[in-house]
Amino acid sequence: MPEHVEVRLEDDVHLHVAASGPPDAEVTAVLLHGWTLDGRSWHRQQAELRERFGDRVRVVTYDARGHGRSGCMALRTATLAQLGDDLAAVLDAVAPAGPVVLVGHSMGGMTIMEYAHRHPDHFAARAAGLVFVSTTAEGHTHTVYGLSPRIARLIRLAETTGAGVLARCGEWRPPRALLRALRPSIRWMLFGDHCDPTDIRLVTSAVARATLRSIGGFRASIGAQHRLDTLAALAHLPAAALVGDRDRLTPPPCAESIAAALPATELTVCPGAGHMLMMERPEQVNAALAGVLGRALAGARSRLLPG
Repeated sequence: MPEHVEVRLEDDVHLHVAASGPPDAEVTAVLLHGWTLDGRSWHRQQAELRERFGDRVRVVTYDARGHGRSGCMALRTATLAQLGDDLAAVLDAVAPAGPVVLVGHSMGGMTIMEYAHRHPDHFAARAAGLVFVSTTAEGHTHTVYGLSPRIARLIRLAETTGAGVLARCGEWRPPRALLRALRPSIRWMLFGDHCDPTDIRLVTSAVARATLRSIGGFRASIGAQHRLDTLAALAHLPAAALVGDRDRLTPPPCAESIAAALPATELTVCPGAGHMLMMERPEQVNAALAGVLGRALAGARSRLLPG
């Protein structure tokens, strides 16, 4: 069973962290969830990693500020920059030594990029591999929701206006009755051709636990981030990028630009899949993660050998 701990940050926000595996494992895998979700998004990866690698890999997930079981925060800190700082703090608290493989879905992938940008020395000392799942390094550049560009611009205008209103709603959370009514819209936005009913229930449950401040507050930062230059400096790391060809939020061009910035990246495009690849295509995500972890483990072992 995972160990649950609370990490308190400098601004007094607490983060809920779950960790399994020994603290002195050869490599630590840190799995970062997407916007409005929580650490439970990775349940199929957590089980697979424990079975495949045993005590060689420590697996860490946590709920970002304003999400899941973590505390709410001041609106000014609802930014990707702050999430990058939070990731550095979590590593210092629960995985202070040894190599780490960073795995990010959507906003989680953007968090990894921000951590690399804001803490380059810290990142260089710790990062041994990267996995980007349904994410982007170019803000909303490629986001057209699977619609015509004109309609996409109207949706984005409505979305950003609504986000500003939600951001001022503080610690309130979305009413569960409303989310149940919106479940078909959530399913259309986040999933591809097929969706397991348990997955849409989990996603709806996660959104219900996110504060309205985080749902609205992070939108501006997510839309504006551009970190391809940061990624280009990380080309020496083993990496993988995955995307569904039905992803309406971070479509294939997002993953393709990441792979172009990291030429050694293994790019996987999953036919018929949407934005929630770790649920929709767990086998492909698990295989990519295992490949990067295997290379990180080999690198960790080679550093321990004499000569």
